[in-house]
Amino acid sequence: MRLLKALFGTPGNALVSLLLLAFLGWLGQALLLWGLRAEWRVVGENLPYFFVGQLPQERLPQVLGFLGSLALALLGWLGGLQVVRVPRPRLLFLLGLLGSLLLLPWPPTLWGGLLLSFLLSGAAMLLAFPLGVALAFGRQARLPVLRLLAIAFIEGVRGVPLVSLLFLAFVTVPLFLPEGLRLPQVVRALVAFTLFAAAYLAENVRGGLQAVPKGQWEAAFSLGLTPFQAVRYVILPQALRAVVPALVGQYIALFKDTSLVALIGLLDLMGVARAVLANPQNVGLEREVYLFLALVYLLVSGSFSYLGRLLERGLGLGVR
Repeated sequence: MRLLKALFGTPGNALVSLLLLAFLGWLGQALLLWGLRAEWRVVGENLPYFFVGQLPQERLPQVLGFLGSLALALLGWLGGLQVVRVPRPRLLFLLGLLGSLLLLPWPPTLWGGLLLSFLLSGAAMLLAFPLGVALAFGRQARLPVLRLLAIAFIEGVRGVPLVSLLFLAFVTVPLFLPEGLRLPQVVRALVAFTLFAAAYLAENVRGGLQAVPKGQWEAAFSLGLTPFQAVRYVILPQALRAVVPALVGQYIALFKDTSLVALIGLLDLMGVARAVLANPQNVGLEREVYLFLALVYLLVSGSFSYLGRLLERGLGLGVR
């Protein structure tokens, strides 16, 4: 009754609701008719290729074990934060972490498809986190040289598009390495993603630091804590808690940005789609492939968004 009242409570609401429902019905019918006639074989025949790229088929159980271990570690971490109720969350986290390290597919040159997007965005976010926190504190430091360096890095990285950083890392990283040492393209892309994520994460954390009242610093020092202990136990937990929604949104954006690595020759989900469509047997099937990709990105991003809402609710940040 409440929904009907909201949709048709007034003549204006009823007119707008009827028009929108008619449009959605027409759109849904058109999509359904097209979906029934579409050639979904292009997705079914290449499904493992979309998810793990060039990784040999016999290593699929290892990938499933790796993803299961990651899920176990995530469950343990959420349990430790009391977001979900699980027995012995710390043990679950350690077991999941150990399992994911042991089952990580190696070498990275074989990573591809959705697996590459997961690993690239996750590793970049983990590596960017300490760097971003350090840059956030550096930007607020009283030492002018340190503050200017932090500002120059943050504004310099945020001022250029990610794709230019990718090409820059691809070209310049070998210049800093000993002669004869050549890093895989995945590692070079990881360097670019880490620097890019660190600059944006620093600004998010800086916003959280500014939200912490100055009285918290004074209270920490009055308890006899050193500056490091005050940051570790008092300031940083409050600052990070305030920016959880922004950090979740940043990770989702970073995950979607991994589609850019196709431009430097890596076969992520988008690169695999282009390779599949280059097959003469799949000419004219772009709509099926790109709709499948959109659904995969939507499903993964929606899952992370749901986890973010669980985290916010568990930390007492309200309900969206």
